[in-house]
Amino acid sequence: MNRTEFIITTAIILFVAFSLGWFANWLIGRLTRVRPSDVGELERMSQELHEAEETRDQAITYMQQREAELTNQLSQAEAELRAAMEGLRDARHEAEELRAQIERT
Repeated sequence: MNRTEFIITTAIILFVAFSLGWFANWLIGRLTRVRPSDVGELERMSQELHEAEETRDQAITYMQQREAELTNQLSQAEAELRAAMEGLRDARHEAEELRAQIERT
């Protein structure tokens, strides 16, 4: 192979390599390009996600408020129960004292 044939062969090989690289780049660009319809769908999905997060935050806030209310009601009921039990104990003690006094007389 002489010098001219070597240069031509090298040029053809480099051109084929360049063509394959360009074609691969074009193909990857076509496959990964974001289409306008995809952008609209992505915007819709992001809006729905934002609304879902807001709904979740509202639900969490509501649950925390409800839990605080129920805890408050429970503590009030427990306080009322303690007061009622104390009153019952005092009434029993007083009834025992009255029975004892009646029996003595």
